[in-house]
Amino acid sequence: MNPVDSDPKEQPSRRDFIRAYGAAATGAALALHIPTIPGAYAAGNDTIRVGLIGCGGRGTGAAQNAMDAAPGVKLVAMGDVFKDQLDSSRATLMRRYADKMDVPAERSFVGFDAYKKVLASDINYVIMAAPPGFRPEHLQAAVTAGKHIFTEKPVAVDGPGIRLCLELYEQAKAKGLAIVAGTQRRHQKGYVETMKRIHDGAIGRIAAARAYWNQGGLWRKDRQGGWSDLEWQVRNWLYFTWLSGDLIVEQHIHNIDVVNWAMRAHPIRAVGMGGRQARTDPVYGHVYDHFTVDYEFENGVHEMSMCRQISGTDRNVSEALVGTEGACRVDKYTITGGQSWKFAGPDNQPYRQEHADLIESIRAGNPINELQTVTETTLTAIMGRMSAYTGKVVTWEEALNSKESLRPAKLEWGPLTVPPVPIPGQPTVMAAGKT
Repeated sequence: MNPVDSDPKEQPSRRDFIRAYGAAATGAALALHIPTIPGAYAAGNDTIRVGLIGCGGRGTGAAQNAMDAAPGVKLVAMGDVFKDQLDSSRATLMRRYADKMDVPAERSFVGFDAYKKVLASDINYVIMAAPPGFRPEHLQAAVTAGKHIFTEKPVAVDGPGIRLCLELYEQAKAKGLAIVAGTQRRHQKGYVETMKRIHDGAIGRIAAARAYWNQGGLWRKDRQGGWSDLEWQVRNWLYFTWLSGDLIVEQHIHNIDVVNWAMRAHPIRAVGMGGRQARTDPVYGHVYDHFTVDYEFENGVHEMSMCRQISGTDRNVSEALVGTEGACRVDKYTITGGQSWKFAGPDNQPYRQEHADLIESIRAGNPINELQTVTETTLTAIMGRMSAYTGKVVTWEEALNSKESLRPAKLEWGPLTVPPVPIPGQPTVMAAGKT
């Protein structure tokens, strides 16, 4: 389970993975003019050889999910910036998945270039779970290398990263690469069934929406002797915008994505506010601990978006829609009004299902590519953050075309200045290492 965005809907999988046969898939691909997928082999020789980039809690969990998702999956390479994190992940996975792993020392890589070495290994499927600030360059390298990709969300933290991801979507599509993102609600049976009814008109035209992720505080790692500024920040990546995008981007993206999914569109502008009321100690970097954003869609529909990470507060992780003919509590899979309905279950295990769906698409020669969708949702969250940080209305075009890169100019172990906490109405440079 993701230690950052843990969710109560964790139930055993209901659906067994249906394995497609490579020869038939290739024929179907040709008949339908679908590009044949690199690494999609004939039945009996279609092992999914996984490389893991980012061996923290989410990466370790994603590797488990992939190995549980389908037969013929083997983890063969791992990489992380930190050796202790890689070693811990490998030991954890070996305790349960030794028969599905072949990760010798020569395919265990450490350092900022570890992702390149994982991609250069004999893999055909890569899991990307390093902090989001690294995601665009990792995605670019994986698409260039022709690998199928499972990428955690978000896929970027700033405008330049977003623009690159949109380009990579087109490149991956042209190459016939499969990409699934960690917006797992799109693979969750209850959400899928609920959304189908919404799109079929069960509540009429959507007139308003809300999205919440309010919860208590999260983990933090105390600074150790010998850690440079950069190491401290990367190990505590949640609390630095250049690495996480802030909580609205890193965590609340899930709920924002549900509303975008329901609307089949993205908002065109955002008016937001937020602040840093409880996590004021510098050990929490410079991010906010709460946001509220009013998103407006092109058809005039407004969404109230709210997220919070403050200890001792109530938890509310939910999405709701109001329509002209009814209402829907999406996270509860419930519709009230003229076409009242409630999902009867059973639900599935979405963290596993997203890998099952990705692997099935690879073996069937009919690749899923979710990169554009998750990139648009990532930009929706970034747009809200930009508005809250500045105190200004931010449009989709302004967020998309922003030239502000949050990435440090150089990734070197040593000093790295933390930007000040953003104060609306005051000019602030958010790029790490600059003030």
